[in-house]
Amino acid sequence: MKKILSDFLTKKLFDQIIKLAKELINEEHAFVIGKYLNYPASLEFALKLKETSYLHAEAFASGELKHGVITLVQKNTPCFVLAVNDQVKDEILSSAAQMKARGGKIIGIASFEANEFDKLIKTPNMGDLTVFANIIVGQLLGYYLGIGRGADPDKPRNLAKSVTVK
Repeated sequence: MKKILSDFLTKKLFDQIIKLAKELINEEHAFVIGKYLNYPASLEFALKLKETSYLHAEAFASGELKHGVITLVQKNTPCFVLAVNDQVKDEILSSAAQMKARGGKIIGIASFEANEFDKLIKTPNMGDLTVFANIIVGQLLGYYLGIGRGADPDKPRNLAKSVTVK
């Protein structure tokens, strides 16, 4: 896995992420969806966007879209879809299609290409471990988006490095 991830972390990837950060620089909201193992990955992805760039990002399990979340998707709303080529691929793509039908800008963070994606940052196919590559994309995007928005990603406002209770 170490070799796969080090081969993944190329100048091409960084250039893609920096370009995407520039496109998102003035956005106020973003949604991140995932299913199965990519649901907790989507929570981490959204958290990094919030902490480092102060972009309002919310993560949802893809099955929750029809329970109100879908009403928030407007024209050009950035919608990140974390996916891997697994048993829930068709379900996540169905959710991506629903967001796209409402005008969402669908950004796939996935190990495969799909017609539902307006943009794709392709991650290596490592089975269940693909979630690590998907999370790395969120961390890097948050970092570059934070820098572009004038924030210090290494010192998020109002957050402590650790929590201690006495």
